[in-house]
Amino acid sequence: MAGSGSPDFGVDGSGLRVAIVAAQWHEAFMGGLVAGAKLGLADAQVTDSVLVEVPGSFEVPLVVARLASRYDAVVALGVIIKGGTPHFQFIADTVSHQLARIAVDSGKPVGFGILTCENEAQARDRSGLSGARESKGYEAAMSAVATAVTIRDLA
Repeated sequence: MAGSGSPDFGVDGSGLRVAIVAAQWHEAFMGGLVAGAKLGLADAQVTDSVLVEVPGSFEVPLVVARLASRYDAVVALGVIIKGGTPHFQFIADTVSHQLARIAVDSGKPVGFGILTCENEAQARDRSGLSGARESKGYEAAMSAVATAVTIRDLA
């Protein structure tokens, strides 16, 4: 399911509360990302989770910031596909930087499941849909849970 070099997470996130924030743009790919994130949480024994949908990837960081104070981890999911204008770069850079800032400022893990792709074929291949090579939703959820467990264990 995961791409080359992915770790074997094998983590027990029992007792953690995790939110998933999912953009609605590129609905076909988002279904795979959300399903992958939910599977990742189930595999990590996370039973307390919520899914919050937002219009697009640009709106994801704002809602992630709000939820970080109420959850042990947040999984951010979205799809940004390059077009013929600089719009792709502006959105991808802004979303990436804001999600990193939220994680550091809040002290809560943010699983990065924002696909930044050259084309729809790349998005499909990373979406976790049937026949896809990777499930970035799954990986983002497992990364968030694994980091939350590490933080919990440090306390």
